[in-house]
Amino acid sequence: MKEILEKMISAIPYEQLWGWGLTLCKNLVLAVIVYFIGRYIIKWLIRLFTKLLQRSKVEPTLYTFLSSIINVLLWFVLIIAIISILGIETSSFIALFASAGMAVGMALSGTLQNFAGGVMILLFRPFKVGDFIEAQGYAGVVKEIQIFNTIIRTGDAQIILIPNGTLSSGTMKNSSKELYRRVDLEFQFEYGADFEEVKNAIMDILQQHPKVIQGPVSDSPIVVAPWLGLLRLGDSGVTVITRSWCKGPDYWEVYFNLNETVYQMLKERGFMFPFNRVDVNILNKG
Repeated sequence: MKEILEKMISAIPYEQLWGWGLTLCKNLVLAVIVYFIGRYIIKWLIRLFTKLLQRSKVEPTLYTFLSSIINVLLWFVLIIAIISILGIETSSFIALFASAGMAVGMALSGTLQNFAGGVMILLFRPFKVGDFIEAQGYAGVVKEIQIFNTIIRTGDAQIILIPNGTLSSGTMKNSSKELYRRVDLEFQFEYGADFEEVKNAIMDILQQHPKVIQGPVSDSPIVVAPWLGLLRLGDSGVTVITRSWCKGPDYWEVYFNLNETVYQMLKERGFMFPFNRVDVNILNKG
């Protein structure tokens, strides 16, 4: 074997061997230079990208994850560039990585969908930790936003994990997005009750409640003073509706307190609340 190699080398002209060696040395030196310059540029780009995300007030979970992905991609480009400088064919490497990426993407299609949904949620912020949301048949306070799932805590202290893919593409109601919320209540009274007396009694309750907003506010054009109207004439009674505004965190307190106060005060004033009943008439044909 040694003799064969010696014959092959001796058959190659000296000038050609010298040219190959010189080219290899140049490529090695160039590859080393590109490596150090590329490593510096990658670190600089990652720092710049992280600072931009931090200034945009993006969630720390997101910019850490994105920085890691971009770091891997930049290093992959740098390695391909160095291999190309050394004279090694790179098309086979790129094809191999592309095939592997496609296979992994198909195997993890659901996971990638949840990841994309998590990125959209963390970037566009349709809700944040502490908001009360309703989505996918569940309602609760957002406890944590992860890359693949969002964790909410329901009113009875259950922990629900909702995949970000369905959460970002489906319908979701955020009750904490706005500073103010409207409290809609309905009350029913028997026929014969004086509507003006009922209206004045309920409006007194709304206007005296400390957490009901009594007029327009400068930071929200839709907030108005309490309002009451006759909603419908039902089978057994008259239904009135009230609309009043309060701050978001006070919603449930105002809702239950108004119901209780209206029931107690109107009952004391002699107003009767109707109930379903059936009148039966017996005809004697004898």
